[in-house]
Amino acid sequence: MSLSWAEIDTLARRNDRAGMIRLLSTATAAERRAAFAGVVAGVKALERDPDMDARTVYALAVVGTAPTAAKALPSLRRAALSTWNWESADIFLALAAALELPWIGELGVRLAERLPARDPWPDDWFFAAALMRAGGVTPPVTEGVVRSWVRAFVRPWRPGKAVPPLVVRLRQDPWRDVLLPAVFEIDTIGADFGGTAGFGEQPRFPAAVVALAGEGVLERKTILGAVADRFLRGGRSPDLRPFVLLHEALAPTVDELSTHVLDYAQLLAGGPGTVATLAQRSLRTVDDAGRLELDTLLAASAEALLRVEKTLVKAQLSWLDTVVRRDPSRSASVVLVIAGGFGHSALDVQERALNLVVKHRGVLGAGELAEVAREAAALGGNLPERAVSAGVGVLDAGPAAVVAPAMVVAPAAVVAEMPAPVADAAELAEELSALVHEPTAVGWERVIAGLVSLYAAGDRESLAAMLLPVVERYSGWFDPDQWNAGSPFVSLGLAIRFATCPAGHSSDKTHRADKTHRADKTNGADETNGAALGVAMRSLAAAVRIAWQEGRRGTGSPFSMLPDGVLALRAAEVAVHLTGTMVPMTVATPTHVNGSIDAGTLLKRLQRAEAEGWQPWPFDFEQALLRVPRNPGDLVTARAARLSSPAGRQYAQWLAVGGLPDPVSEPFTQPGERGRDGGWTWDVPVPRRVVASLRPARDGGLRLERQLLTLTPVKHPVYMPGDFDGNEDVLAMVLPHHREVAAAWALGDIASLADQNQRDTARHLLPLLADGTGPAGPALAYAVAYALAAKHEPDRAAAVDTVLALSSGVTFAGLLGAALADLGSDGTIKLTRVLPAFTDLHRAGASVAVWELLVAALPPLLTTTARTVPDLLEIASQVAVALGLKGDLVPGLSEVAARPGSTRVVKEAQRLHTILTP
Repeated sequence: MSLSWAEIDTLARRNDRAGMIRLLSTATAAERRAAFAGVVAGVKALERDPDMDARTVYALAVVGTAPTAAKALPSLRRAALSTWNWESADIFLALAAALELPWIGELGVRLAERLPARDPWPDDWFFAAALMRAGGVTPPVTEGVVRSWVRAFVRPWRPGKAVPPLVVRLRQDPWRDVLLPAVFEIDTIGADFGGTAGFGEQPRFPAAVVALAGEGVLERKTILGAVADRFLRGGRSPDLRPFVLLHEALAPTVDELSTHVLDYAQLLAGGPGTVATLAQRSLRTVDDAGRLELDTLLAASAEALLRVEKTLVKAQLSWLDTVVRRDPSRSASVVLVIAGGFGHSALDVQERALNLVVKHRGVLGAGELAEVAREAAALGGNLPERAVSAGVGVLDAGPAAVVAPAMVVAPAAVVAEMPAPVADAAELAEELSALVHEPTAVGWERVIAGLVSLYAAGDRESLAAMLLPVVERYSGWFDPDQWNAGSPFVSLGLAIRFATCPAGHSSDKTHRADKTHRADKTNGADETNGAALGVAMRSLAAAVRIAWQEGRRGTGSPFSMLPDGVLALRAAEVAVHLTGTMVPMTVATPTHVNGSIDAGTLLKRLQRAEAEGWQPWPFDFEQALLRVPRNPGDLVTARAARLSSPAGRQYAQWLAVGGLPDPVSEPFTQPGERGRDGGWTWDVPVPRRVVASLRPARDGGLRLERQLLTLTPVKHPVYMPGDFDGNEDVLAMVLPHHREVAAAWALGDIASLADQNQRDTARHLLPLLADGTGPAGPALAYAVAYALAAKHEPDRAAAVDTVLALSSGVTFAGLLGAALADLGSDGTIKLTRVLPAFTDLHRAGASVAVWELLVAALPPLLTTTARTVPDLLEIASQVAVALGLKGDLVPGLSEVAARPGSTRVVKEAQRLHTILTP
């Protein structure tokens, strides 16, 4: 007999697994080898992905006819057979037994070698493992294999029966001695040791390892050494936590700890926080046993005292205090190390170190006292004066006292100019292709302006040759359908198709659609496509007409009612008017990358239009007006007054009244939504979010104006908002001189960076708002406040840069401080994320802005129990000393400083009050 692909294909499509095994079993080895080439070709030729069940049967045919594992693997890995191994391996093992395949274990090894390192699929591992066990082979030691092995122990996948305890499975595992050492060598695998019964459970893997070490199955010395090596390589807390637990569960003896003293000293000085704390405890145990060299302790302490973990640093200072008393012969050396704590960033740590130095001052000679005095130069707040009075510091005149800070006006940011206009059709095609891959506001402006100007220049053959292939290549972006009618890509695609129609142009859209239809037929396109384009163009024209007549987008219109819908409307305007109204250029193309148009440049464009007898397209002209700076200068205003065209007269009036009036912007509090049972409706609850409302300051105005300046938030917070995800630059460039409006529209997105741990909106939007102009109101203040408390560092960094850019205005600092107090007083944001920003701003020279911000934030926060209040008071002390401030400048501070007790809030309030007291 012979094996034919037709017979194999029929069995596979019927999902006849038993039939496939019978067919392969009754054939001879020579017949199976002869059929392999046909099977390979047949699998390769599968046009569409077969059903899930059929893939397994095809895979049986591949395994049953392949001469080796190496030959079988390429066909098994084809996309048409993906997931072929997601079922039990028993059927393949049965086939291998029936055909006496010697290489089934090797196939398992080859499959295991291809497991991805980061997120291997459990079924892939269990299948490969079954083949390797059946073949009696050892798995390869790769990250994907080790991760899969660990996950299979910790979280059994689809167990068919009761699972024995982890320690039992690990004790009986034949690959334990091969794979377990690699667990300590792969830095990112620790997070896979999660618990198995719910959130917050302790990982069970460490306990199982300790149990086997107690039985002698594993060697304690080897395990402890591997743990120490893992700590020394560092890493993220989730990856290190299981090894910390393993170390604690091992409970090393003093002898065992002593063999790793140098490792622990290195970890205390520079290891991750939890590991450094473990190292500190281990060294303290060795020291208490009298087996720690003092030089080792002092070398590690010198670096440990500058760590950011204040609890660890204070514990180290207390340890050194006992060492001073214990060893008088070396006490001066220990006190000098303690003085190194003067360089810590936290005032309470500096104060603790200073108290200890003063306490042991008697052990210091003249030389040591001079060295301590040099270290005291790093003290902050009121500590330098205390050091001088205690005889361990040097008097410094410091800054002259001032009653209130003087604001230093930061230089205005220089905004880059737009790139040169598109020069020819080839460059336009490149820009169009780039726009598909990375849509940017600058890219959109260049493509729209380039298409209009090149079409007006008359070289339509070049446009057709260059642009139509791009439109066809990315037809999913440019072709209209029922879901994308409001996309600017669709409008751009229609504009290109109609503009490049070889039969010429006409203002009648239906006529042009018919001509495009005939052109498409010549190029082999079907008749339906031309008709669909005509329908799409007529719908687009109707939507543009509604937007002009009613000033409305959204609610029956395909264009988004959000500000980024203006871009789609302008693209549609180009599609509708390009071949009917001869306009040689767009007037709204910015002169700068933040969307601004130089008032003189727009004047020249309108002078040209007047001289050549054409009028700008309506929405293009309105967008141009919205991009002109508020103060264009008397010369431009006077020259604009001489224009006589309708657009020219409107421009002159626009400049005369100062442009678009600022809308009324107000904060709007959204309470979290609860279900009928009173519980939160989201898995990540947001009890409160502050957004902003907008309303126009006048009636009438531009067609675009009312919708841009009207924002009425919904009652409750929006879950994971993303209205402007990827469109932040488009939003900012619609109103570059009204950044408060852009901030109000995006405030929900930015708030979610802090209250739902989203990312990137502030990183993309805030730099653009900083480059814009216009008053900063509550929306911008709350946006920056939320961004300062964002989960991800790039968003927080963007907020710091924005504060620096806006630091010339005391008003904004006050608004921002009030917003931070409002959001931080009840835990709406985590103020602990904000604290580093204050320090960064202070170091960057924005000390005055930091002070104004703190003066606004502290009074309401002093009445709360927020954990960060002492830290804010500490920063205020540092800034007050740097600026030399004196006076009753912080309302409510004296009352807190007068409270009884020695809590940190009271101590820091007393410190700041002392500094400010003349």
